Amino acid sequence: MAEFLRCVAPGLLPAGASFQVVEFGNKQRLLRKLPERLAGYRHWVTPGHVLVVVVDRDEDDCHALKARLEEIAAQARLSTRTFPKDGQFTVLTRLAIEELEAWYFGDWEAVRAAWPRVPADIPQKAGYRDSDSISGGTWEAFERVLQRAGYFRSGLRKVEAAQAIAPHIDPARSRSRSFQVFRDAILDL
Repeated sequence: MAEFLRCVAPGLLPAGASFQVVEFGNKQRLLRKLPERLAGYRHWVTPGHVLVVVVDRDEDDCHALKARLEEIAAQARLSTRTFPKDGQFTVLTRLAIEELEAWYFGDWEAVRAAWPRVPADIPQKAGYRDSDSISGGTWEAFERVLQRAGYFRSGLRKVEAAQAIAPHIDPARSRSRSFQVFRDAILDL
């Protein structure tokens, strides 16, 4: 996710806006460390700063996970887009449903630009039409499609995949609903 955001975020933010991606390594570490991290940010964040928290939903209930992120921000006494103070917010929470790879399936043209041998018709196939509802694990499905096309035979290397796909992502083209929600929230900033 960090590599993906480093490449895609500049195209979503207004000219002159700066951003920094903070990596936690995995979802469990993010959820464990986020309370203290947000509490620390509360002491230096100024108007105009927005902290964006993006996490894979994985197998979690999306409403429960979103509520947990919102509660972590509230405990740090930071307002969120969901619960602003005086119309202002400091934290924006978003979920990749089910995983980042669903966002890749949502912009199949970007995947094909990175790996031209993957079939063009994947988004038309029944199991892939809704990129946020691919069953059996989105990254596993993504890995299988790439392996059938002759890529990543020894296993999907996620950072390498993000670096290869992200430069080709067209945010306006994405069919992933969770990416659209993320994109629109960033554009609204």
